Amino acid sequence: MSLYSAGVEYGIHCLLFLVDERGDSRESSVRDLAELQGVPQEYLAKVFTKLARAGLVAATEGVRGGFRLARPSDEITVLDIVNAIDGPKKIFDCREVRERCSLFEGSPPGWATEGTCAIHAVMLGAQKRMEEALAQQTILDLARRFGRKAPAEFGQKVNAWMGERREGKGAGDIPVSQV
Repeated sequence: MSLYSAGVEYGIHCLLFLVDERGDSRESSVRDLAELQGVPQEYLAKVFTKLARAGLVAATEGVRGGFRLARPSDEITVLDIVNAIDGPKKIFDCREVRERCSLFEGSPPGWATEGTCAIHAVMLGAQKRMEEALAQQTILDLARRFGRKAPAEFGQKVNAWMGERREGKGAGDIPVSQV
């Protein structure tokens, strides 16, 4: 079982498509992003509601309105996205098993229970390192990594596809009030 939901994956992928090759924000509808990536539109609309509440994307006005990044792409971290969609998550929940050793006969000694449980401390350290790693990666970092991997013509195809949608060949969003 994964720690983060599919919504986190969908959200990160979508935000990558809201960044152009220079790292500037571009606009798209949820419908178009869902179609582009083959993900469920209704679920993606809920993801975008969470991203908007967190101030990561902003709705755009008009008949062909959609979303754009609300902050520069180098200021939106993967941790921001994870927390916006799934909320803060602990990777470990200490159940204080150390207090239950049958040799303590229901009354654990102080030495066994004082301070943070050693196992819990290891897990807290792992959580901190994971969150630090996610906080160090921005949407711009991911977009650049993706851009180095994809052939130049792919970026041109994405721009053309999104441009066609913006001009009216497949547009519109589910209003946030219907999500």
